[in-house]
Amino acid sequence: MSSQLVGQEFELEVGDVAHGGHCVARHDGRVIFVRHALPGERVVARVTDGGTTSRFLRADAVRVLQASPERRSAPCRFAGPGGCGGCDWQHTSAAFGRELKARVVREQLQRLAGIDWSGSVEPVPGDDDGLRWRTRVEFAADPDRRLGLRKHRSHEVVPVDDCLIAVPEIAATGLLDEPAEPGSTGVDVAVASDAEVVAVDLPVDDLDDSAVPQVVESVTPAGVSGREFRVASTGFWQVHPGAAATFVSAALDGLQPQAGEQVLDLYAGVGVFTAFLADAVGSTGRVLGLEGDARAVRDGGPNLGGLDHASLRRADIGRGAWSRVVDARLDRVDLVVLDPPRSGAGRAVIRDVLARGPRRAAYIACDPAALARDLLYAADAGYEVVSLRAFDAFPMTHHVECVAILAPADR
Repeated sequence: MSSQLVGQEFELEVGDVAHGGHCVARHDGRVIFVRHALPGERVVARVTDGGTTSRFLRADAVRVLQASPERRSAPCRFAGPGGCGGCDWQHTSAAFGRELKARVVREQLQRLAGIDWSGSVEPVPGDDDGLRWRTRVEFAADPDRRLGLRKHRSHEVVPVDDCLIAVPEIAATGLLDEPAEPGSTGVDVAVASDAEVVAVDLPVDDLDDSAVPQVVESVTPAGVSGREFRVASTGFWQVHPGAAATFVSAALDGLQPQAGEQVLDLYAGVGVFTAFLADAVGSTGRVLGLEGDARAVRDGGPNLGGLDHASLRRADIGRGAWSRVVDARLDRVDLVVLDPPRSGAGRAVIRDVLARGPRRAAYIACDPAALARDLLYAADAGYEVVSLRAFDAFPMTHHVECVAILAPADR
């Protein structure tokens, strides 16, 4: 019979970083995943989850007995044990945070896919040394209608009057100084490229145009003309101001699209990659974007205005019907872009899309473990990684974005 260990404290020698925003330690032969620690430290950790029969425990470093030289005081007073769960690495610099993320990407690729990667995590332009970058934040309301952010792995809300990773325009609205509307579960706030601020009370019907306004987002990748995209304020959009342009640049650099080529863009969202690829292949080429979210497809249609050789269609990627849409609209597939959700594309999608024989594919991943698994499936399909770059699009958190370029292994 299991007995809970929550609240007990152990003195631990902290090992290396692990995927998920924590470091690994051991006590009496059992693994403990410790948040708010750094590799090489000696800490007192308080158990936050697990019991005597659990395979592993979760804990917070509540006292540091021997600090890493990379440790610093967290700039945000809401960060740390028992505080807001939004940031994982405020107790170190943005630069060392990137080193920790690189270790995680390296370990996941080697362990899950047998790929040796010696790259680094690159900064993304648009933040202030890891702070003041997040342009979209969903605040939750506590029982007293105070707005805040949730604790790690909890529904409990920590009321805040600012978020240091959010752009300053969000706190400047004054929303965090006022109670939420009666019956509201929170507020979703978006700051667009033109500095327009839109706040929407939650919950909301994303398909109700009157309830969810659109905002205009500008994207200017290196070396090509910029474009504007309209997207719902509560819809998916990269929250770091430099992320979309950075990922498009990395994909275009890796794919090297040529005039007249035909391109398949899976998980296309509101058509960002679709539009820039259409510019690259020109009017003699063709680009098909497929996206499962109905609102994104509705928003994305106008974003392709003037690009008659590009289209955005709704399709449930992962089910057989999406393949029939491709057959109906493309004569062949020269290039592929995959930008799947955190869970990855999966074996079936990777197999089916690469069976079409593209000369190159760009895989944009927000989870290194899912990326590694899908790269292993790609290897089974006869494709190898020719380049892989990682980007710090979510500073102070454990999240990292990767762009992998694949090509047939026999070329």
